[in-house]
Amino acid sequence: MPITTGSFPNSRMRRMRRDDFSRRLMRENTLTTDDLIYPVFVIEGENTREAVASMPGVDRLTLDLLAEEAKEVAALGIPAMAIFPVVGDSKKSDLAEEAYNPDGLAQRAVRAIKLAAPDLGVITDVALDPFTSHGQDGLMSAYGYIMNDETVEVLVKQAVSHADAGADVVAPSDMMDGRIGSIREALEAAGHTNTRILAYSAKYASAFYGPFRDAVGSSGNLGSGNKYSYQQDPANSDEALYEVALDLQEGADMVMIKPGMPYLDIVRRVKDEFKAPTYVYQVSGEYAMLKAASINGWLDEEAVVMEALLGMKRAGADGILTYFAKDVANWLKKT
Repeated sequence: MPITTGSFPNSRMRRMRRDDFSRRLMRENTLTTDDLIYPVFVIEGENTREAVASMPGVDRLTLDLLAEEAKEVAALGIPAMAIFPVVGDSKKSDLAEEAYNPDGLAQRAVRAIKLAAPDLGVITDVALDPFTSHGQDGLMSAYGYIMNDETVEVLVKQAVSHADAGADVVAPSDMMDGRIGSIREALEAAGHTNTRILAYSAKYASAFYGPFRDAVGSSGNLGSGNKYSYQQDPANSDEALYEVALDLQEGADMVMIKPGMPYLDIVRRVKDEFKAPTYVYQVSGEYAMLKAASINGWLDEEAVVMEALLGMKRAGADGILTYFAKDVANWLKKT
């Protein structure tokens, strides 16, 4: 049935906008601390904090500082942290064996967070790019093609090792075909029936990932290579629905759209179509743009960040992975 509206002056849209109380009463979407996931980069060593040059305000942390960070994040009421390990070249190989080392950096990071803040959700990245000598998310053939099924075998080992370490959520971000079903089957077989899977179901081959690759140390390994053979073409929308449908059918509990702001139409379509828990990643390039403009005085940081995240909520996101999470939690305390 078409929407019928009154006519001016009986209907004055500005009436409800006049005062703060009425604006609040008609507000359709609200951003809260419960919507936030805080990503962290983890390095080896002790009492060391390394700044990420292309992401002002973001640091790589050693495990002892990570534990303190986890306590702070929990105290702010943020539900979860997402871990991204940064390892040296000596831990990288063509077969990415370090990805499933039970005493690897990611696995130890999970245990450190769980010890420091037991109730804080821990999400781990299931992908091989931090551990491959070529910086790709999978195993490479002699012809330079990223092999699907061989990669999935390693991803399964990686996911199970994360669950063994105590991860609450494993988040495959690799975009290999069939990996969600294989991971779900392996988790069930290993007794990890309640380990959730956050599938990066619609991850686009975006130019907005540059600062992240600097942060995890894969940009140098990747060089002039690209990830077009497995990440989605930014021109495609219907394909994202196909990917999400497959991942949910295979056992994903939640789905992720990445990047965020340039792909809010995808968030809306996914939420409308599937009604499943839907998340969005405000990626490193988005962070760097807003941060740089704010540092230069061109934008009001709090205002633009809150507006950007509210836009993601309005598009249908149930939660947002953002490097601004701690800032947002503090800003929300003031309201």
